[in-house]
Amino acid sequence: MAVRETDLLCHELLLRLAGRLPDRQLWRFRDWLAGGAAEVIARALPATLVRERVALDDADHRLLRDALLPLGADTALVNAILPVEDRPAAHNFTADAPAASAGDSEILVLGATLRGRQGVRQVRTSWRREPGGVAKRIVLVTASADAIALTGEIQRILRALGEAEPRVEVLPPEAEPTAYHRAALADSVLVCEGAEELAGHRG
Repeated sequence: MAVRETDLLCHELLLRLAGRLPDRQLWRFRDWLAGGAAEVIARALPATLVRERVALDDADHRLLRDALLPLGADTALVNAILPVEDRPAAHNFTADAPAASAGDSEILVLGATLRGRQGVRQVRTSWRREPGGVAKRIVLVTASADAIALTGEIQRILRALGEAEPRVEVLPPEAEPTAYHRAALADSVLVCEGAEELAGHRG
């Protein structure tokens, strides 16, 4: 079944909100999108951005309008989202997993599930350093397959394995990585390669 253009725009918008919208909300919006509930996102996301005081620059605001207004978003709420005045705070990432999670079951399962998968290029992980020394794992996937469905699938796997707020970033090859994604990719480790990368090695 063809993916709606508005759904693709929603996926791009949620990618651009990574690191700015709280994880507890971002994964839920992605779950709704994978479940075909983009109209729910259109109603809920603008209010969430206003409540969390997440500011958008002009390009992101246009993307939000293009993605959500056709799905029934409240124009007044969309217009109430704050404009960017300062550059969003940078995040710190490390490729080194905390000692307690080295070789953990989540990564083993992801590797077994996605290794050699059609439409997948690479699966990588990074750890985002949080205030107080807490590190949270970020799963970074480059894939030409349906990024929306793949995001939902990986989130479900991680939640089944005990990750309450999975942080899954599925980047289509044509997408321009945000500063957040570039920083995470720069300090990441390879989990596995999909069919496209493996075919390239054999070639």
